[in-house]
Amino acid sequence: MAEKSLQVYPLAPANGNPRSDEESAYLHSKELKKKKRLKCFAYIVLFAVFQTLVILTFALIVMKIKTPKVRFSTETVQASNLVIGTAASGFNMSLAAKLTVENTNFGHYKFDQTTGTITYEGVKVGEFMIPKARARARSTKKIDIVADVNSNTLNSDHGTGFLTLNSQAKLTGKVILMKVMKKKRSAEMSCSLVIDVNRKVISSVMCK
Repeated sequence: MAEKSLQVYPLAPANGNPRSDEESAYLHSKELKKKKRLKCFAYIVLFAVFQTLVILTFALIVMKIKTPKVRFSTETVQASNLVIGTAASGFNMSLAAKLTVENTNFGHYKFDQTTGTITYEGVKVGEFMIPKARARARSTKKIDIVADVNSNTLNSDHGTGFLTLNSQAKLTGKVILMKVMKKKRSAEMSCSLVIDVNRKVISSVMCK
């Protein structure tokens, strides 16, 4: 009697397909690491861009040094003891005012003592002293000045009721940033003072 041939079938693995699961886990882990690297690289790029913007802003705004402005504070200019004579005898008066030194820099402005002049028709008729001082960062320094003005001549313009004087001054100093960076800056003033002869007061002050 012929024996029946037996067919042998391989047993299915107990855990399904372990090789395939291991490969999937490895690929998944590799993909996560890749994403982390890309994310880290993106953060580094963003930080570098941010740092560049901060440095540019600092260089363009903070480190940019401007020349301070010096001028008369228009509401404080006063003339007293005004005596108007003839064309031959001239005039004299006392002038009191506040000078303002406007410093818009992020460092203080330190300037030396100097002398300002007052002229009439191009001739010096008075002067005033500006003491050595310091204007703090982004602030305005106010300085009191007094001048005796005397002229031996008088132009015919006083017949209109007004007398025009000019004043000039130059401050020489340095803008100091963070106590390290120092830049020389000279601030110049040029103002015109119009005096109302009849009322004996300053009617207007114009500064460039």
